[in-house]
Amino acid sequence: MDRSEVDDAVNGSVLDRIRRQAGELSDALSKVADQVLADPEGAAHATIMDLAELSGTSPGTITRFCRHLGYDGYAALRVAIATETGRASARSETGWDVNIGQEIAPDDPLDRVLKQLITVDAAMLRDTVDTLDLDAVERVAARVCDARRVDVYGVGTSAIVARELQMGFYRTGVAAWAWTEVHDALASAALLGGDDVAIAASHSGTTAETIEMLTEAGSRGALTVAITAYPDSPITEVADVELLSATRQTGFRADLLAARHSQLLVADLVYIAVAQRRFPETMEALESRARAVVGHRPLKRTDI
Repeated sequence: MDRSEVDDAVNGSVLDRIRRQAGELSDALSKVADQVLADPEGAAHATIMDLAELSGTSPGTITRFCRHLGYDGYAALRVAIATETGRASARSETGWDVNIGQEIAPDDPLDRVLKQLITVDAAMLRDTVDTLDLDAVERVAARVCDARRVDVYGVGTSAIVARELQMGFYRTGVAAWAWTEVHDALASAALLGGDDVAIAASHSGTTAETIEMLTEAGSRGALTVAITAYPDSPITEVADVELLSATRQTGFRADLLAARHSQLLVADLVYIAVAQRRFPETMEALESRARAVVGHRPLKRTDI
């Protein structure tokens, strides 16, 4: 899809575009199109899980449908449909009247840039909430609690997510390591076994090094988990479990940078789910850490 088609998708009539392309869609995407055209107002208010259920498809199919139309994610499509039907506006939950699909221009004042960023990020987080499989999170958390060790992989911007998740596990007393360099990661993955868990963060799901790390871990019998925004990406083919995050590109900020917030939301949820299951161990670990570093904290005036 070229740039002019994307502009038409975002700025033109989304319902007309769906009607025009009806004959070009696959069977699965046609089911989504039929549902949206049959009840556009309902689609405007439905979550991605709701629309998947109503159309007899899956959240991944809904995501592919959105991208086929030129939208970055379901949140943007839903706003476009709502605006067209006249039943909703693009006003965010914060009350700011900001167009959720608008790019940031070079001469935009910072107050508008800030409002645009928070509007887009809030929509992206809501889209992640709508998409994320909580049963999958439960499964991963349970396995992490019982694991001998946990490897977390990520390179580039996804390394931030890997380190944050490893630090969360570390705070609960789980033996976890974050690997952001392929040689070290492969060496660690080769030592994993059936009692271990390997989690890889890759926004695009196409990073060759990260896929190689997770593949090696899986070949050793470890449970493999992918945190990614693309359900049909190569990394999901080598993962036992996929945890989907959402993304939305905004001017001057590539989608992989924007994706950090939704990826970190997924990572935080996994960490907290582990901490809940290991509550006594987590509290003991936190207290032990606090006691160990108390001597290096600055004195308060009341302590002098």
